[in-house]
Amino acid sequence: MGNAKENVARSSVVASALMTVMKLVVGLMTGSLGILSEAAHSLLDLGAASLTWFAVRVSDKPADERHPYGHGKIESVSALIETGLLFLTSGWIIKEAVTRLLTDRIEVEATWYGAAVIIVSIGIDISRSRALSKVAKQTGSQALEADALHFSSDILSSGVVLLGLGFVAMGWSQGDSIAAVGVAGFVLLAGYRMGRRTIDVLIDRAPEGIAEKVSDLVASIPGVARVERVRARPAGAVVFVEAVLKVGRGQSLEQVQSLKDAVCRRVGDEMANVDILVVTEPLTLDDEDVTETVRIAASNLGLGVHDVGIYSLEGRLHVGFDLEVDETLSLSDAHNVASTLEGLLIQELGPDVGIDIHIDPRRSRVTDGEPVVEEERRRVLTAIGELESAHGTVRGLHRVFLQRGADGIYVSFHCTFAGEASIKAVHEVTASMEAALRHQVEGVARVVIHAEPADHEDKRET
Repeated sequence: MGNAKENVARSSVVASALMTVMKLVVGLMTGSLGILSEAAHSLLDLGAASLTWFAVRVSDKPADERHPYGHGKIESVSALIETGLLFLTSGWIIKEAVTRLLTDRIEVEATWYGAAVIIVSIGIDISRSRALSKVAKQTGSQALEADALHFSSDILSSGVVLLGLGFVAMGWSQGDSIAAVGVAGFVLLAGYRMGRRTIDVLIDRAPEGIAEKVSDLVASIPGVARVERVRARPAGAVVFVEAVLKVGRGQSLEQVQSLKDAVCRRVGDEMANVDILVVTEPLTLDDEDVTETVRIAASNLGLGVHDVGIYSLEGRLHVGFDLEVDETLSLSDAHNVASTLEGLLIQELGPDVGIDIHIDPRRSRVTDGEPVVEEERRRVLTAIGELESAHGTVRGLHRVFLQRGADGIYVSFHCTFAGEASIKAVHEVTASMEAALRHQVEGVARVVIHAEPADHEDKRET
C-alpha cells in the first residue's frame, strides 16, 4: 500500500508541473486572466502535490516512543496547508478579475491553442482525480483524498475558463474575467470542504457512526455485559478506538483477557484500519449467586475460601465457609482479616444475612518431608486395604504416596468410582474414608484422596 500511495502522489507532482508550464505559457501569450488563474491554480496544485508526496512517505512510518499513535496526522497537516494555499490563490484571482472589470483594461485573445491547453488539462485532471481517489479509498489516505479534490475542482474550473474563452471569441471580452471569478469560486469551495474535513481530524472528531458500529459489534460478543463507552479519534488512515466494557466481576484474569482478544478480533475482521483498545470494568451481574459473591469478596482482599455452605434457619440466610489465611499469622491478625471480609460481605449481602467464618491455616512454605518408617508404612497400607473392602463403591486404590512431615504423616492415593456417580456421593464416601484412616492410624496429619471414573486410564506411573 505504501508504494502505491507514493507512486500515485509522485505522478501527480509530474502532472501538476506539466499543466502549470502549459497554462502559464499560453496564458501569457493570450493575456487570458482565466488561463493565468488556471496556471496559478496548477502551481498551487504542484505545491500541494509535492506536499502530499512528502506527507504519504512520512505518514506510513511506524509508531515510535515520541509518536505512539503513529505519523498519520502529517497528512492532515499537509491538507490544512493546502487549504490555506487555496484561499490565498482565490483571493488573488478575485482581486485581479475585479480590477479588470472596473478599469475596463481587457486585452484577451481567444486562440485555438488557448482552448487546446485547457482541454488537455481537463483530460489530465480527470485521469489524476480517478487515480488518486482509487488509492485514497484503498488506503484511507486523507492527503491523497485532498489531492484528488484538487484535481476534481480543476476539472470544473477549467470548464469555466473554456466557457470564458468562448465568450471572448464571440466578442464579449468581459467573459474571461467573469470566468476567472468562477474559477475562484470553485477553488474556495474545494478549500472549504477540505479545510472542514482536515480540522475535524486535527481536533479528533470521531468519524460519523463509528462509535455506534463498534458498540453493536462488541455488544453481541458473549461475556460482554454492557458497552459503557466508545471513543474514537482518527489519525491519518487509522482510527483509534477506545471501548470501555462492563464484564462480570466473577471472571478470572484469563477469561477477561480472552474476552478482550475476542473483541479485538471481531472489530478487526469487520472494520478495516481500526486500532481498538479494550478497557474492562467489573460489574455485579443479576445472576451472581451467594457463593460467587463470597469468593469474589475474598479474592478482592487477596484471600482464598473453600467449602462455602448456604443455609436457611428460621427464614434467615446463613453463609458459612473456611477462610484460608497464612499459617504464620497470630490469632488476632487472622481474626482482623476475617472481620474485614465479614464487613464486605455484609455490604454485599445485607445485614440480615448471618456470616459464619472458620479460619483455616494456609501453608505458606514448602514442607520438608522424610520417608515413613516401615512399621508406619505397613499400618497405613493395611488400613487403606481395609477401606477398599469396607466401601463397596470404591475400586482400584493405587498411586499411594506416604511422607512424614513436622506435623505428622501425609497420605495420598487414587481410587475409582462408577463414572455416573454424583460428585456429592463420591465426596461423602471419600470423607468417610479419610475419617476412618485417621481413626485407624495414629499420627495421620493430612489425607488427600483423588477420585476418578472407572474408565479413566491413568498413564502416570504408580
